[in-house]
Amino acid sequence: MSRSSVSKLVPKVPGVPGTSLRAQYSASTKRGLVDVAEELFTEHGYTATSLDAIVSGAEVTKGALYHHFSGKQALFEAVFERVSSDASRAIQKALKGRRDPWEKARAGLEAFLLVVQEPRYRRIVVQEGPSVLGYERFREQEERSTFATVVDIVRSVLSAGTWELDEPMIQTFSRIFFGAMSAAGEDVAVADDPILAATRVEAAIGFIIAGFQSLADAGVPLPDPGASPVGVPAAVDGS
Repeated sequence: MSRSSVSKLVPKVPGVPGTSLRAQYSASTKRGLVDVAEELFTEHGYTATSLDAIVSGAEVTKGALYHHFSGKQALFEAVFERVSSDASRAIQKALKGRRDPWEKARAGLEAFLLVVQEPRYRRIVVQEGPSVLGYERFREQEERSTFATVVDIVRSVLSAGTWELDEPMIQTFSRIFFGAMSAAGEDVAVADDPILAATRVEAAIGFIIAGFQSLADAGVPLPDPGASPVGVPAAVDGS
């Protein structure tokens, strides 16, 4: 990407009443660095993107970069947070106004599958995120941006039946589905044919959603997690 095309990403300093020009310029510089870094990380990957390329594209000095970020990894984390937050907002927008839990679940699934096909999400979140941030930090950031949305959808679905679940059980269901969605998203993001992979995921998870809907409609009770497993007798006092 040419210097001229990258520099177009850098926003102009907006006039904000009550804010000093210096503060406005500082915020604009930081935003411009993240804009350019996002573009370069998406196109070339983390390792192949140098700080020199970033500051050149943003038309600032390295000193300006280090004023806002401790280094390339910190800048990548800022980009990761932005892309993840944008993805979360896109999914939440798809859920807005939907009262039927099954429509809500399917709309969330469709929105998620569109997000994971975006080049910047595929490269920055799925492909680069775990290795650059480390697995624990990656999962922490991922949960911060999307887990609450998964909990919201799961809570709606489980409330559609006659099931009376305590919060720990709702969280258990949510973590299971969150893990499944994360794995499915990775499969789509790294697939040679993301559209076909997304179609398969939508069919598979859609089938699971339909199964829950059938159970809810039929009034099938959820097994009591505190009950003894099948074939295993409960403990007898004094045994």
